[in-house]
Amino acid sequence: MTSAWVLSILLQATTALGTVLDQIEQQFGVDFRYVDTDTTGLVIEHAESRIRPYSLEETLLNVLSPFDWRAWQQHNPRIYKIKRYEYMRRYDADGEKLLSWLESLVPNAEAWQQRRDFLRTETRKKLGIQPMLDACVPLKPLLGKMRKMEGYTVQNIALETTPGLYVFGSIYTPCPKGKKRQQKWPVIICPNGHFKEGRYREDQQQRMGTLARMGAICIDFDSYAYGESALQLANHEVAEAMPTQVMWGIRLLDYALTRKDVDATRIGVNGGSGGGTHAMLISLVDDRVTASCPVVSVCSHFDGGCPCESGIQIHRGYQPDGSFFLTSNIELAATFAPKPMMLVGDEGDWTHTYPTLEFPFVQRIYGFYGAEEQFYTRFLPGERHDFGPNKRQAVYDFFAQVWQLDKSVLDESRVTIEPASDLCSFGNDADKLPQNAIRK
Repeated sequence: MTSAWVLSILLQATTALGTVLDQIEQQFGVDFRYVDTDTTGLVIEHAESRIRPYSLEETLLNVLSPFDWRAWQQHNPRIYKIKRYEYMRRYDADGEKLLSWLESLVPNAEAWQQRRDFLRTETRKKLGIQPMLDACVPLKPLLGKMRKMEGYTVQNIALETTPGLYVFGSIYTPCPKGKKRQQKWPVIICPNGHFKEGRYREDQQQRMGTLARMGAICIDFDSYAYGESALQLANHEVAEAMPTQVMWGIRLLDYALTRKDVDATRIGVNGGSGGGTHAMLISLVDDRVTASCPVVSVCSHFDGGCPCESGIQIHRGYQPDGSFFLTSNIELAATFAPKPMMLVGDEGDWTHTYPTLEFPFVQRIYGFYGAEEQFYTRFLPGERHDFGPNKRQAVYDFFAQVWQLDKSVLDESRVTIEPASDLCSFGNDADKLPQNAIRK
């Protein structure tokens, strides 16, 4: 057998990956978009044996798996993004299989209670929340000048948490006309996601101000290395951001409960996208929360695309008996039952499976407590991933329902949109930070 003959056989058995993917596009009438992937110089063995003319999904799995790549169908069903494998993202079908399996683990309320207690304890342990809280300094909030708006006030806060590390945010407080006596208001802790401009954006201020006008104190805060936090921290996309942001939310709640105008029986969390993930995480590790409203976030097949949401592996591990456990954000969110919770989803992101997968799963859990009416849902067909007017309306409706807030003053046009500089304690000048503050 000559070496030339052997080489010809090998060449017949391998094909350029780019050529194969071009052929698949033509065969199935689809369009591939490559995200951080490059086919240059890559070849695949026995390409023809991998093609399934009756199944695009099986074909793509066979062709892409050797390179640890995956194909993701987009809002336009003809378009697929070719991406590297992501541990935090799975297909819809995987979510369906996972939820079916999780339901089999908890056939009754007693089994669920044991599962719930394990998940809440394990998550707190994996995040390392208690050691972080133990390292925190006593509460000494630095409060800015109070600015009076129509029906509410705004005041900036800088709160030292662990030594030298501050959380920066703003407090929106009800200030209704004709209310002479001091009232106690519910408080909502509002972590931020990855929307452009962070907590300084217009729709964030509209939501904070409107909820305050309706009768709830809202405290939002910068994400790790976002906004003023960027004066201290250089990189948001690190695993440390995940527990730190949870700890920040808890410490801001600790501060809120020192105020005479806060009702300790009405404590909420609310955020969108990554902020929704962190709203869920805060409610998961802090039993003081009594109402939760994650928006366009938690689901069965996506853990969050940033290390601040999934950098620490809270969704998998080993139990004390050595058996492997697996969970998802939607099951973690369900541990909030039977307290009031609303999930808001839309057709244009990973929450598009809410009506068929996540809503029924959570409803079943609430059913264990006979508390189905405490689980609220809002699904928005035709909408995409944002915190738009209909999503904000869902938030207003939820908190108005569970806390009897005043919907007669629900009018976003009455909210003053402030420049980012007004919402900062120290602006963009690190020299103005407290003397002991960490600087990047």
